[in-house]
Amino acid sequence: MGRLFGTDGARGVAISELTCELAIQIGRAAAMVLAKECGDTPKIIIGKDTRISGDLLESALAAGICSVGANVHLLGVVPTPAVAMLVKKYNADAGIMISASHNSVEFNGIKLFSGTGFKLSDKIEAEIEELILDTPERIKLKDGCDIGRIFYENNAVGDYTEFIKSAIDGDMSAVKVVIDCANGSASATAKQIFEGIGADCTFISCEPDGTNINKSCGSTHMENLQGEVKRLGADLGLAFDGDADRCLAVDENGDIIDGDKLLAIFSKYMKSKGTLKRDACVVTVMSNIGFFKFAEREGIRAEKTAVGDRYVLERMLEDGYNLGGEQSGHVIMLDYANTGDGELTGAKLVEIMSATGCKASELAGCMESYPQILVNVKITADKKGMWDKVPEITEAIKMYERKLGSDGRILVRESGTEPLVRVMIEGKDIDEITEMANSIAELVERM
Repeated sequence: MGRLFGTDGARGVAISELTCELAIQIGRAAAMVLAKECGDTPKIIIGKDTRISGDLLESALAAGICSVGANVHLLGVVPTPAVAMLVKKYNADAGIMISASHNSVEFNGIKLFSGTGFKLSDKIEAEIEELILDTPERIKLKDGCDIGRIFYENNAVGDYTEFIKSAIDGDMSAVKVVIDCANGSASATAKQIFEGIGADCTFISCEPDGTNINKSCGSTHMENLQGEVKRLGADLGLAFDGDADRCLAVDENGDIIDGDKLLAIFSKYMKSKGTLKRDACVVTVMSNIGFFKFAEREGIRAEKTAVGDRYVLERMLEDGYNLGGEQSGHVIMLDYANTGDGELTGAKLVEIMSATGCKASELAGCMESYPQILVNVKITADKKGMWDKVPEITEAIKMYERKLGSDGRILVRESGTEPLVRVMIEGKDIDEITEMANSIAELVERM
């Protein structure tokens, strides 16, 4: 992990940690590095979610980019996957998304995409970091007529939503779906997409005011969606996060369908249609044991990576796979998109329901989830990278692993996006694994 960029871009409390000054520097350094790559005046597109801090950071990034002679094209409020898609359509040299995804409103982030629509490589991110942190004197400002210009892409939402609709086939009118937009990016696009494919839609949490993104709604707070699905007698509920790159679902009974089950549904359906490349699905070490048992039963190869959608994507590209994702709801369908796309995921689920005539609960029933406990422990900056060097913690983990045996597992890891240590345990006995997780969490808290 870099000094500025984590597993999902640069992120922090907006303005006080992720400052406007830092955004200007990132804009300048990114434009200079990309100018060397493209050999001409770089064209960089910028999208944002609905956070109140987005306008400030957008202005700072644009100022930095233009100050070194690159041009900026502003997309406005769009999902992260729209930036990844539009960077190619608009023949841009790079794309930037301003978002902190599922995090609360005080956070924001800066994600960089290459001109091919993929997240920047570690090598290029490291080069940008070096310019900012080690050799800022190499950044040369332009003046006069050599500075960059700012343009507005007024058709960005329409271009993206038309692309998603073009990926969906069939008559969706029989599917009644409730859609939670998290008061985020999906608020600008979901109605056009889901009404456009013909589904019977009800929308909630789609009135952003700059301060209510992810607030008691979206994929991190599913209770309202679960209640609305049952109240309305809907067939399905879909919940997006703040930048709509992830999706979780709710079946007709109000039960949650997480990313693992979505991947199980997609991989089984795609295998039956002969479209699952190499009969494989790429998942992370956080995926539920139940997914691996499902995959073995269905003759599907479950390829495992480190946590982070960028690592899933790397494996997919390396080995020629076209489906992968995370339990959190990042689902990558490489036949259509270069990154996780929540609205594409949701629309494809509606398509499968329509094509098969199956209820959401029936589709999700292909995989049985083992009980899983996840405890997040907040840590201070001086405690980063320390938990696995504390003998009391590592020995407790080994002891509990021996106790669980082959009927469970323990995974302790630092978050790549937040100041947290995550303690995850799976097993057959929910009370037992809860006690184990809390015990390890207490040791981490005391370190």
